[in-house]
Formats: sequence, structure tokens, C-alpha cells
Amino acid sequence: MSLNKTLIAFSLGCSVLAGSTAWAADYPSKAIRMIVPYSAGGGADNAARIIAKALGDTLKQPIVIENKAGASGSIGATQVARAPADGYTLLYDASSFSINPVLRKLPYDPLKDFVGIAKVVSSPYLMVVPANSPYDSVKAYVDAAKAAPGKLTFASYGIGSPVHIVGELLKQETGVDIVHVPYKGGAPALVDVMSGVVDTYFANAASAMSYIRGGKLKALATTASKRSSDLPDVPTMEEQGVKMDVSEWKGIFAPAGTPEPVISKLSEAINTALKDPATIKQLNNLGMQVEESSPESFKAFITDELSKWDAVAKKNDIKLD
Repeated sequence: MSLNKTLIAFSLGCSVLAGSTAWAADYPSKAIRMIVPYSAGGGADNAARIIAKALGDTLKQPIVIENKAGASGSIGATQVARAPADGYTLLYDASSFSINPVLRKLPYDPLKDFVGIAKVVSSPYLMVVPANSPYDSVKAYVDAAKAAPGKLTFASYGIGSPVHIVGELLKQETGVDIVHVPYKGGAPALVDVMSGVVDTYFANAASAMSYIRGGKLKALATTASKRSSDLPDVPTMEEQGVKMDVSEWKGIFAPAGTPEPVISKLSEAINTALKDPATIKQLNNLGMQVEESSPESFKAFITDELSKWDAVAKKNDIKLD
């Protein structure tokens, strides 16, 4: 390439970069749409609205929540994957984002069609049993399951749901033969666990905390790596000899191809918004812990999650398609 052509190519590259940077400096200049692929009023939606308010205040533009529920979150995710990569359509998704791809055929690739901006909150699952259950520890439950294969049960809010997969992980790590009982939602699952129809359930902290404190459920363990500050007397699974470090998480994504300066601006704004004490308190009241992450660390996290759940699905022969 001649010197003149090299200079021209360099100048064009600088112009594109300058244009992109200038455009990002003006971003956002209008409202941002955030797709929540779950029903209004649920745990994911409630947290999304708290975060959207704080993020909108930080960016000085409104964040408009749109609920697009269905197919464990994949309907809303598909819509975002196909949206213009301009930073004005975002996805607020949860643990299902990294579980759906290993269980079913999807019209998108979670790593190629999205850019992870930030992991925003997480909450542990709690292994709960009825208040009058004879099991006071994970070991007691596992020993009983081994003594009577195929007799004990665990509930979930649907085949292929995160709590179903966590139950399968328990089976994988302990070698027990327990029966999966799927429900059409978390609420009916909890009702049947409290009444003793089903032996156990991996409930998220937000949904189970009031029942534990009210004496209607007994928590045997938390699935996170550390004990919950809300339930300091409840040991972790690993403290009880079961290899498990799992939490329900939620994060924000953009369509692939969104300019890097926009991603950086959103990442910085999200982390700033999540430092607001009032926002932290609201999320803590939902049983969620605020996370701080970068696009790079969030991508590494998603990659690890996909690998982990793929191994669990294959070992336990779980496939929805």
C-alpha cells in the first residue's frame, strides 16, 4: 500500500472512531427500552424496576420497562437479539439466560448475539423443607434418599427451570435418586412443600424468607458459597459436604454490535446507580445482593455458567427439544 493510501485509510479510521466517540458522548438522547422477559410483578420484574429507576436517574433519561414473558425468558431475549444495536434496547435477564441454551433450541446464540453489560444482583437458593419435616440437615435428607431410592421428591416451577436444574445438581453431586415434581409456578410449589406434599424445594431467598421466619418452612442450606446475612444460622451446601455454589443472578445485556463506547458508558452508569444507598436497601429487601461487574467479567461469568449447566444437563439427560 502506498504512503498516500495508508494516510487516507488512517484518516478514515480516525474519523470513524471520532464519530463513534462523539455519538457515544451524546448517548442517551432519548428514553431507553429495557425488555424484562418475565411477568410483571415477579421477582425479576420488581428488581428491574428498582434498577431502571436508579439507572435512569444516573443517565438523565427514562428507562422504560417492557414485559415480554414466555418460554422461560427466551421470547423477550429473542426480541432484543433482533433489535438495533444502538443502546436503546436492553435486556434484563436472569439465570435462565445461561440455562435455556443447554436445554432447548433457540433463535439466538447467548454469546454471539448479545453483549453482557453488567451482572447486577444475585440471591442464593435455599433448600427448604416443611416446618415439621424429619430432616434437619442436608445429610439427613440425602441419607434418607439413599435408603429409599425414588421415594423422596423435590419441587420446581417447571421442567428446565433454574430450580429444576439445581435439584438435578444435588442428584449429581450426592448420587441420590429423588423424583422431580414440576409446578406451573413457584407459589404453588411452595404451598405444597409447606403442606408436606413435596419433600423439598430450592426456593429463592425473596420468596421463602417470610415463610421461614414465620415457622412454615425450615431452611436446611443455602446454595451460595457464603452464609446469608439474613439467615446466619443456615449453613451452606458445601459446609455440609455437597459441592455446590449456585445463586440466582440477574444482569443487563445489549444486542451484539452495540458500540463499545456505549457499552462502557452503560456499564459505568449501572455500577454508579447500584451504589445508591436507597437502591441497595430496596434490593436487599427483596432478598437480593448488589453485584459490581464489568462487561469482561460478566462475559467470563456467563461462559462459565453455560459450561456448568451444559455438563449437568448432559449428565442427567435433560433436554426439552
